[in-house]
Amino acid sequence: MPDASPFTLRPATSDDVPVILACIRGLAEYEKLAHEVVATEELLRETLFGVRPAAEVILAMRDDEAAGFALFFHNYSTFLARPGVYLEDLFVFPRFRGQGLGRQLLTELARITIARGGGRLEWSVLDWNVDAIRFYQSVGAQAMSDWTVNRVTGDALRALAAATGTSETRSSQPRR
Repeated sequence: MPDASPFTLRPATSDDVPVILACIRGLAEYEKLAHEVVATEELLRETLFGVRPAAEVILAMRDDEAAGFALFFHNYSTFLARPGVYLEDLFVFPRFRGQGLGRQLLTELARITIARGGGRLEWSVLDWNVDAIRFYQSVGAQAMSDWTVNRVTGDALRALAAATGTSETRSSQPRR
């Protein structure tokens, strides 16, 4: 029988890094991608709570136990001329699933998006994850079937960064 005590949501702090890493690993195991996780506590502390935080985390707690998390960052829509929120990861530990926590986390992210002047909340979902797809549809999400996610990583990213462009680079200096 599910625990009846409510979940509380709060922004994560650097003290929560071990819990954040546990959530990331739990999600990776669920997605059968655990072999791809290279995140460490040190890297998370630096990239989430360092000089220039790249993302934010909302932790879901029940009493003193972590129940799940949502990791998100800002993006921008040129068409709307407004910022948005991109949900990178949403994860609920198995024993807390089916109790409304996923919906509670998405609701909180929608509130954050609106409070920050955002025009949209977006995320990706794996094609095979039909449970998640059904859940997202139940909150009004629409699959963007006309769009394909593209990604450059690892050696391909380094090669692209090192490439010399064929177009002339224009200087901001006035010509004489």
